[in-house]
Amino acid sequence: MKIKNHNDRRSTGVPRAQSKWRRLPIASVGAVEPCSGEAKQCVTETSLTPKLEGNRRLFRFVFGLAMITLTVVFLASSSSWVVRSDSEDDDENEAYSIGLWGDVPYSDLQALTGVPNLIADMNSQHLAFSVHNGDLKGGRGTPGSVTPTTCVDALYVQGVNFFNALQAPAMFTPGDNDWTDCDSAFNGGFNSLERLDHERQVFFSTPFSLGKRRKRQEVQTAPLCLGFGGSHVPCAENRRWSVGNVVYVTLNIQGSCNNLCEVNPDPAEHAARNAANIAWLNESFDKAESTGAAAIMIISQANPVWNVPDFTSGGLARNPQTLVVTGVPPELDGFRDFLIALRTRVIGFRKPVAYVHGDSHYPRIDKPFLDAQGRRLENFTRVETFGNNSANGTNDVNWIKVNVDPQRREVFSYQLEIVPQNRTAVPAP
Repeated sequence: MKIKNHNDRRSTGVPRAQSKWRRLPIASVGAVEPCSGEAKQCVTETSLTPKLEGNRRLFRFVFGLAMITLTVVFLASSSSWVVRSDSEDDDENEAYSIGLWGDVPYSDLQALTGVPNLIADMNSQHLAFSVHNGDLKGGRGTPGSVTPTTCVDALYVQGVNFFNALQAPAMFTPGDNDWTDCDSAFNGGFNSLERLDHERQVFFSTPFSLGKRRKRQEVQTAPLCLGFGGSHVPCAENRRWSVGNVVYVTLNIQGSCNNLCEVNPDPAEHAARNAANIAWLNESFDKAESTGAAAIMIISQANPVWNVPDFTSGGLARNPQTLVVTGVPPELDGFRDFLIALRTRVIGFRKPVAYVHGDSHYPRIDKPFLDAQGRRLENFTRVETFGNNSANGTNDVNWIKVNVDPQRREVFSYQLEIVPQNRTAVPAP
């Protein structure tokens, strides 16, 4: 479906200022500086005719104002300079598209070939924004790799560079391979909380997204999460923003068992972050309801196991009435309390709710969430991104395009985007 996209911010065709004036940096817009060079190339007092001498100040004022106007228009049309806010999202009912991806790269081939191909494909689509749902690397390092595959600082630098290569605002939420699994010897033997604090500095130190165009986001600034050393710190990775009449939320919810198992489980860290996630979830639904939002989309890393048996987790499923997973000890279920809160808010909201996650690496769009009587929640949709598929070598480095139309009943519609250059089993025609 071809839809109008109001976020296509390509050049308006306004010409650059001529060589006789230099465009100042953004911070200096408000004054125009005359150039240096030969007199015939510059507007100076001596270049004005005697007839204009009496109007010199008026001439300089009008000419300078014109150059300022051209400069501001040019900057507004240049994607590398633009910082967007919610107030700039024009018609709240206008349709647009976004991109979802995650759980890549897991190998040199994906980092050097697959992801750059994906970024180029996304950049050709004029998206409003994209979200990576976590896991910047595989579950364990690859000996001899030329790109970072353990939790060294270079891994996060690589991630920043990927996100900043995207034309549209680029959002990110951490994955377990980025921090909870970093304490494994296979990943460098780091302290997982130290790595999470490092991610907060690298990716979340400002209220803006990444990407060539950046978007201001709301941040969970309350010191509810545990940081390295046991101090309470803001859960700065938890973000919220709106485009048009739709609310988007990221939550730091981790794969496997949400930091309750693996090498060094941390129940205290989980308890603090889980409470913070539930608080941010409730606050986000409150905002969506108070503003009359058409829909809400939540993005996290973990597949928390829903009410329908899931072949990617060995057939696990939750009891619809209790939301308990049969065969999993309660102390290792890092998701039940969150899902209880989520189900309550989905039912109360009544409008479309999309929950985007990665973790199990099987792209799908379905409705696996049931109420206590075992009835499908009609307004809830699970969206799982592609993620790594080692059997395809380069790839499954692909993405999901979401067409968002607040005026349509379901608001969200989905397209699985196979990057032509990343096709492996069946080459592109």
